[in-house]
Amino acid sequence: MMEEKAANRAMLRHFVASAFSFDKPDHLAVAVSGGGDSLALLHLMAEWAAEERVRLEAVTVNHGLRPEAAEEAKFVAEVSERLKVRHTTLNWTGYTGKGNLQDAARRARYRLMADWAKGRGISTIALAHTADDQAETFFMRLARASGIDGLTGMQRRRASDGITWVRPLLMQERFELRQYLRELREPWVDDPSNDDEAYDRVKARRAMEELSKLGIDVHVVGRVMDHLGQVRSALDFATHDHAMDCVREEQGDLIIDRRRFAEGSPEVNRRLVAAALRWIASADYGPRGMKLQEFLSAMMRGRDATLHGVRLLGGKDVFRLTREHGAVAGVVAAPDQVWDGRWRLEGIENKGFVIRALGEDGLLQLGERPKDAPPRETLAASPAVFDGNTLISAPLAGMGPASARLIHPTGGFYTSLLSH
Repeated sequence: MMEEKAANRAMLRHFVASAFSFDKPDHLAVAVSGGGDSLALLHLMAEWAAEERVRLEAVTVNHGLRPEAAEEAKFVAEVSERLKVRHTTLNWTGYTGKGNLQDAARRARYRLMADWAKGRGISTIALAHTADDQAETFFMRLARASGIDGLTGMQRRRASDGITWVRPLLMQERFELRQYLRELREPWVDDPSNDDEAYDRVKARRAMEELSKLGIDVHVVGRVMDHLGQVRSALDFATHDHAMDCVREEQGDLIIDRRRFAEGSPEVNRRLVAAALRWIASADYGPRGMKLQEFLSAMMRGRDATLHGVRLLGGKDVFRLTREHGAVAGVVAAPDQVWDGRWRLEGIENKGFVIRALGEDGLLQLGERPKDAPPRETLAASPAVFDGNTLISAPLAGMGPASARLIHPTGGFYTSLLSH
């Protein structure tokens, strides 16, 4: 029994260490809710960080949705202090009562942690998702008739919001982590929502209990997801090759050759356009379903269309995908800030100036556009420098002292096709 316990601990430590074997950060964080999975990860990460001389911090998000949440955050802080790990609690008060609460809370959690981490100089955050979470996600997405991307589930490593999110325990079962805590004689907090069948995840968990009678358990689902992941990878490479053949970047826009695009298979073209919309909008997620299909239909018919903050300009020989002015009309930034998540302007001396979309008022002040300037629609949604209402510089039109540099968080478009 002692040998078995030692072997299980060694296996868990191995999975944590292997998650960072090729990219070991000097300073990273672990997200801890107080539940069994995240508390086990905190213990494992604290042990690994001490051995590797890595600076580790713990972070807890209190959504304020349950009265016990503050006490649970305090509990995590006490455990972290005992493990000599710096702990921070982030509080969310942004729910308006509209939309999907679970989705809003999840997005807020990631956004809060990302902002906090960047402020602390942390580029990597470890998450405690397990094989059980992965299988539950599979069935939830299956119920929504998801495609390949959805059914491959969560990735072990993913970059978004300027942070690398790592899931070291994605191959481990929930019961293994709780057994590890029992051996350490460490308590954890059970969230009552984990038993509330109003939530889809709990319904999926109950369904899996029944499916296990057919031999469909987390390991079987995991293998299926691995197979689907290989298919997804092959599609990603096919989409990348197709993009290299028919797409070119031009000042933040994507120009697509109509004839070569039409030679692609429907699925590869769908993936290419979804990725293009996501890239131009600097969005973590792209559009899906009928809206994307309608946009593709407009492309094939040579018509203009708008989706996901992106404007489609049809043409005889090429399509042009550009930022929609309406999506950036209210976006402003200081001269030293990134505008619209992907543009940095340089050569601005006066820090009192403001960066915003050129818009119709800027186009009027610009006057006649140079012959080699982008289309009017592209310029209207491009970054420009203003002093109050007075146009100072419109870099994409070659007017004024400022220059604009594209610093997209996922890199160039072709790179982004293989980096999600």
